Amino acid sequence: MIILTIFFFITAIFYSSIGFGGGSTYLALMLIWDVSFYIFPIIALICNIIVVTGNSINFIRSNNTNFNLLFPYLIGSIPFAFIGGSITIEKNLFEILLFFILLMAGIFLLLNSKSFGKDQIKIRQIPKVFSIIVGAIIGFISGLVGIGGGIFLSPILFLLRAGYPRHITSTASLFILINSIFGVAGQLTKNIVLDELINYWPLFLIVFIGGQIGSFLNIQLLSNKKLALLTSFLVIFVAIRMGLKLIS
Repeated sequence: MIILTIFFFITAIFYSSIGFGGGSTYLALMLIWDVSFYIFPIIALICNIIVVTGNSINFIRSNNTNFNLLFPYLIGSIPFAFIGGSITIEKNLFEILLFFILLMAGIFLLLNSKSFGKDQIKIRQIPKVFSIIVGAIIGFISGLVGIGGGIFLSPILFLLRAGYPRHITSTASLFILINSIFGVAGQLTKNIVLDELINYWPLFLIVFIGGQIGSFLNIQLLSNKKLALLTSFLVIFVAIRMGLKLIS
């Protein structure tokens, strides 16, 4: 538990430094450490909520949030995050899905790192229907496995040139927060022993601390591009570690 807590701490620092929650990596770490499978998603989603809440509040206070950009994706994601969270899947399928999600997320984030800091870009108008469909797909996957989905939404928004980097980062944070809340709601419809959550309180405390440190790093020390690169390497490393576990 001590080593797992340390890894959760490191994950929270890196992810929060670029506005993400770290749900996918928390899940992989719990799989590697053989935490009870049925409680994985709700732990990861709660950690997401804890980590991104501070960032989301900061973004709103600093007027860096473009709600017109965010809302269409939320319209699609909210119901499907709940539906995905309410579905029970077998552990073997869950592990395979998570492996591919982690690998894709790491690659997406690696590509995404090139876009940080580029404020001089031409913004495109994205059709609302398209945004709703994208939000629904990400929301369903997020609720099903227990992630926030921002790690996929952010690179897509950069690729589409849907907004300025500061708006995309804040949109991803709020998307993760709200998606995670509805994912938890979906998870609570299943037969989960909530009493066990008390046993994992150190994880919730440590990701809160790590999230605060990550926010400080973002503001004070390293550029978003460097932080995104470091985080992508962390995600890909965890994906490889998990892949080795699957074939062993």
